[in-house]
Amino acid sequence: MGFFLETLLGGLMTGMLYSLVALGFVLIFKASGVFNFAQGAMVLFAALAMARFAEWIPQITGIEDPIFGNIAGFICAAGVMFILAWVIEKMVLRHLVNQEGTTLLMATLGITYFLEGAGQTIFGSDIYKIDVGMPKDPVTIFESVFPGGILINKEDLIAALIAAVLVALLSVFFQKTATGRALRAVADDHQAAQSIGIPLNRIWVIVWCVAGITALVAGIIWGSKLGVQFSLSTVAMRALPVVILGGLTSVPGAIIGGLIIGVGEKLSEIYIGPMVGGGIEIWFAYVLALVFLLFRPQGLFGEKIIDRV
Repeated sequence: MGFFLETLLGGLMTGMLYSLVALGFVLIFKASGVFNFAQGAMVLFAALAMARFAEWIPQITGIEDPIFGNIAGFICAAGVMFILAWVIEKMVLRHLVNQEGTTLLMATLGITYFLEGAGQTIFGSDIYKIDVGMPKDPVTIFESVFPGGILINKEDLIAALIAAVLVALLSVFFQKTATGRALRAVADDHQAAQSIGIPLNRIWVIVWCVAGITALVAGIIWGSKLGVQFSLSTVAMRALPVVILGGLTSVPGAIIGGLIIGVGEKLSEIYIGPMVGGGIEIWFAYVLALVFLLFRPQGLFGEKIIDRV
């Protein structure tokens, strides 16, 4: 029982990180109807900015304090993501209002390759380190309840808590604020939202800024765990099944979907993997997403589209 709970908790913590990345997809899709393939590149670009600014600023100022470097690096990286959101809206999205979904999708693919190339040009292509002070030593809990206790990685636990807090704040933002309601109105109908005075361009800048901050937090967490390298952009691909499972338009769906995928990957690898030769953790999420695409394409919490003729 103790080993099962250990695996379950590990899956839940990984699932929260998947939810954080998936949230970036959902935020932009809700506001613009665009499936943002650039989200993975945004995670990479934000992590590169954080790592490099945290290294450069102490060298420039002469203040060799890791805390100062991390705070300055975060502020500068957040500023870069805000500027990036404004540039994307002004240079790309503003000219594609009311265009076909395929056109917008191709635009995000172009943004993806631009960010990957620009990130390599500006910040370099080496593997960089992000150290925000999260403890990496495991800790044992419930030793008095289960023989040997339950082993938990402190870094995973703190990362999952940070992701959970950010997800909760974004959920409140969408549900309780005037800007959040405007974002939902724009998602339902661009033209109707414009007709009642909602500034579409400003809303798109806001949502890309929020998605950029989400990408920054995800990039810091994954960069701390894996190092900042160009394979980090593939983390977003692991979140695609989460979006399909939870629904493209649902913030709660991104949360629940991430938890289901995280737990499913861990449990299937431990209990089913030995029967099929291992490696099930790599493809489990995609098979589950395929099943949903066949039988419930709108996901668990997505809105079912009904066309009437």
